[in-house]
Amino acid sequence: MDRAALATYCGAYALWAEATEAIQKFGTMVKSPSGYPMQSPYIAIANRQAEIMMRIASEFGFTPASRSRISTPQLNEPTLFDLTEGD
Repeated sequence: MDRAALATYCGAYALWAEATEAIQKFGTMVKSPSGYPMQSPYIAIANRQAEIMMRIASEFGFTPASRSRISTPQLNEPTLFDLTEGD
């Protein structure tokens, strides 16, 4: 179950990285087929993949805010004091 979400995160990251590289290479503005300047379509791709990554990151506890909501069970393991008490 978690494998699919993690795979989706990884795929989104790969597309985001590719789009970001294209933005760095070609710039934020490109020429449309009619010759007018327009925003690079890679910006929309990068933004969408970033949204997907942030949503999944929150579910997995990858962000500081989501980490604070994760609770871990307390283990009843003996302390060093408990182990040496009988000596």
